Amino acid sequence: MNRESNFMPTPDQDVLEVKPLRTLAPMFPAPLGVDVLNRSTAPPLVFVAPAGQFPWVFGSLNIPAVRSFAAFGGQDASGGKTAGGGDQDASGGKTAAGGDQDAGRGETAAFGGQETGRGESVANGTPNVGASATGPIDATPISACKSTQPSVISLDDDDNDDDEPYGGNQTSASGRKIKRPSHLKGYNISDGLGTDSSNGTKKRPKTSNRKAATDNEISLMPPSSDPREVVEVLLMTFEALRRRHLQLDETQETSKRADLKAGAIMLASNLRANIGKRIGAVPGVEVGDIFYFRMELCIIGLHAPSMGGIDYMNKFGDEDDSVAICIVAAGVYENDDDDTDTLVYSGSGGISRNSEEKQDQKLERGNLALERSLSRKNVIRVVRGYKDPACLTGKVYIYDGLYKIHESWKERTKTGINCFKYKLQREPGQPDAVAIWKMCQRWIENPAARGKVLHPDLSSGAENLPVCLINDVNSEKGPGHFNYITQVKYLKPLRSMKPFQGCRCTSVCLPGDTSCDCAQHNGGDLPYSSSGLLVCRKLMVYECGESCRCSINCRNRVAQKGVRIHLEVFRTTNRGWGLRSWDPIRAGSFICEYVGEVVDDTKVNLDGEDDYLFRTVCPGEKTLKWNYGPELIGEHIINISADTFEPLPIKISAMKMGNVARFMNHSCNPNTFWQPVQFDHGEDGYPHIMFFALKHIPPMTELTYDYGDVGYESRGVGSRAKNCLCGSSNCRGFFS
Repeated sequence: MNRESNFMPTPDQDVLEVKPLRTLAPMFPAPLGVDVLNRSTAPPLVFVAPAGQFPWVFGSLNIPAVRSFAAFGGQDASGGKTAGGGDQDASGGKTAAGGDQDAGRGETAAFGGQETGRGESVANGTPNVGASATGPIDATPISACKSTQPSVISLDDDDNDDDEPYGGNQTSASGRKIKRPSHLKGYNISDGLGTDSSNGTKKRPKTSNRKAATDNEISLMPPSSDPREVVEVLLMTFEALRRRHLQLDETQETSKRADLKAGAIMLASNLRANIGKRIGAVPGVEVGDIFYFRMELCIIGLHAPSMGGIDYMNKFGDEDDSVAICIVAAGVYENDDDDTDTLVYSGSGGISRNSEEKQDQKLERGNLALERSLSRKNVIRVVRGYKDPACLTGKVYIYDGLYKIHESWKERTKTGINCFKYKLQREPGQPDAVAIWKMCQRWIENPAARGKVLHPDLSSGAENLPVCLINDVNSEKGPGHFNYITQVKYLKPLRSMKPFQGCRCTSVCLPGDTSCDCAQHNGGDLPYSSSGLLVCRKLMVYECGESCRCSINCRNRVAQKGVRIHLEVFRTTNRGWGLRSWDPIRAGSFICEYVGEVVDDTKVNLDGEDDYLFRTVCPGEKTLKWNYGPELIGEHIINISADTFEPLPIKISAMKMGNVARFMNHSCNPNTFWQPVQFDHGEDGYPHIMFFALKHIPPMTELTYDYGDVGYESRGVGSRAKNCLCGSSNCRGFFS
């Protein structure tokens, strides 16, 4: 049946849901209501506001022309509410279309998740443009219909080496305003976002706390006196956010990139360092630092593209000439990196992930920048990626320092395309990084290759992996005699202690299972990720134990399984014996337990000579705030400080009997922390003391923790205070 041309639907009739042309642009999900759009260089599309056919939508209510498309999404003319293509609650004067964000009181959000001011109506960021039923037709370019700068994150791939602009609303996914985390308030990290303007990306207007550098390049340095500390705090915050988002995603049974979520939150909150482009070293980043995600390189200013392999700038001094400043060799292309001081790097392009089409690489963008760096002879930062030994699908990125390009050529690859090759040579006088990595990998494969070994296994088989005893400093033959044990010796048998109330999970404990008693003991969430990383520091972590029905493979059984990394006890130059690892250690990873004899509190002689006595003294602000920054995701703030810290009654002496933990030295800037854990009894005053990684720890780095500050009054004669030799920039001078 042919319909009349002036047909108008009645309230009980439906019309087809027609999406506005704006949604033709591919959209990718991102946190905080940020839209990830593919920008096109084609001429802008236009949309025409229809008039006359639907007078209740146009003209009479003076609604903007852009909202004409809301009529096709289910308009309620009687209530003035619109809900189309989403699950929003449109009650209370709210209008939401095409998204999952709460538009807030008196606000309208359409198709983009953008949050607008109170009482405003916006669709895709479009300003209010009146339309009349009898007036002329409005034709507006889509590119012009934006009242505010949209939140954009450009997702690079390995064939796209351009910078990506980051922006974002300072709100959480629930609509709350984002606050700067309390543990970052002491750092005046730049509040602006900046990129190399010569690459065509936009910068926010300059503010009073930003300084514009010359040559169209912004180089904002954190005004902190210690850039290294700022970088470490940012990386710890990123990793904590990532773990927390991963925990939430597992509870909701969603599989999203938690690293991209964490990165977007930090960049949208302006929590980043070393904004801008620079040639040479990056303040606060040291040769040998390791990373597990490309986004970490981005937020500290080491390598701007989140996925592109070549970072470059289009200015060299006063000249408009592109030069490369950093490359990431992660195994995507046929790179030759067998030599620790020489790298043969393949150019970008020629590989299409969306089709089987292959083409020769072109001398443009990143490839051109590398070629120009050959003639300019400028240094280039090099980050090398290797397979993560602890994760089959993961990678470890190692900052290997500064290189220079010495020659380039073109050759045909195994896939049949012509590829650019660049030979880079490492600059002399830098600390070893990749060389140490490869050396440790050889030792792991063949422990006999390790030299200067006093004993191949200090534990005599008691640990899961051998613990080498090394001395390459002097002629000392080993530490004083002690009995190596792997379990804490309590004052009374475990069977006479208060029993631990376990869970009744039949197979393994699952995230989000409200019936799991162990999860409820931990505040409702399992404390570990699926890969065994501790999500955040707690007053007490409860693992599943013998009283639980779940199997030994339950993810909530981590620390009780013992040491899982290759450790060695070694002789330091000025602090006796120390402990370090052949493996890279990821932040949140379990390292070892402090094992020894539990000492009766009434018999402890604090003025004695027991240098192996562990007490739960306040470990310092850095350790206490090893959490996920709940302010950034709109969650409740957990205030833990030295003033509110309460020590536990347990004291453990490892002087006569103990394990590898007795060799861990003190540092005012530690890389591990202790965490109370319970699993085999219910007396919380006497838990197991487990050590976890505070941050990413490269191989052959000494493992340290903060022994605690005894306070000013106890630093006199007869106290346990000792001079500190840690050498960190924030050294307190002595420790307990």
